[in-house]
Amino acid sequence: MDRIDAMRVFVAVLDEGSLAGAGRRLGHSPAAVTRAIAFLEAHVGVQLLHRTTRALRLSEAGERYAAACRRMLTDLEEADMLAAGERAAPRGTLTLTAPLVSGAKVLRPILDAFLDAQPAVRARLLLLDRPVNLVDEGIDVALRIAHLPDSSLIAVRIGEVRRVVCAAPAYLDGRPAITRPADLAAHRCIAMTSFGQEAWTFAGAGGAAGQTVQIAPRMIVNSIEAATGSALEGHGVTRAFSYQVAEHVRAGRLSILLAQHEPPPLPVHLLTPEGRLLVPKVRTFVDFAVPRLKAAFGQLALPA
Repeated sequence: MDRIDAMRVFVAVLDEGSLAGAGRRLGHSPAAVTRAIAFLEAHVGVQLLHRTTRALRLSEAGERYAAACRRMLTDLEEADMLAAGERAAPRGTLTLTAPLVSGAKVLRPILDAFLDAQPAVRARLLLLDRPVNLVDEGIDVALRIAHLPDSSLIAVRIGEVRRVVCAAPAYLDGRPAITRPADLAAHRCIAMTSFGQEAWTFAGAGGAAGQTVQIAPRMIVNSIEAATGSALEGHGVTRAFSYQVAEHVRAGRLSILLAQHEPPPLPVHLLTPEGRLLVPKVRTFVDFAVPRLKAAFGQLALPA
């Protein structure tokens, strides 16, 4: 059995989450998929996958081997595309990642439109609120909301988002005013696991030094939908990215608080590993998505 083909099967099993799914994607029988995995395990001399009737799980060696396989297959694809040059049309599977909310709300509609325009391209969109190693996990394009460390990744800035504190007018009515961060001590707070469960950090007004305020949240959630839902129903004050609550603020269902104490906005970038822009499906998607993402984040911006 050809080792490169077996690697493709191995990666397809991981992407699809099952032997049967990999077989359907590649047009292989279940027996052929099983043989490919067995061939690789015999070749490297260790078990790569732990298989049960319900799930597949990578072994420790399998995790390292999977990352190496993805890098090798990506390099082979890039070599093919470079040889084909400008004659190569966008094709194959485009793998993207984004945070849960921005991926579903902003990136997914743009990806749908791209796939409509490029019938030879398939896509895998991984919505993950965790850091992703683009090279090791075989990612072509990533949407990131954060300050970026120095790296070899190619970054295109598409906008910025604010970290805002907000509450429903019905909650604020009749309660003590919130004009400085310390006032939050007298209020119910709905905390997000990703925005600080015990303390919220603010910038100082008028250029003063920043400050961290201890909060005693009445509820802690790991979903922005749950946090904003509770705030919309008047149960307390929460913190979110501006694009996550923009429609509610514009409709008057939520009010922005402490705007003068907000930390500096976070940049939004579209990232690709070095060299991936030479692949037609990636280059075409980036050219397609960048102006649309800039417009989408611009529309979701809130007035300062």
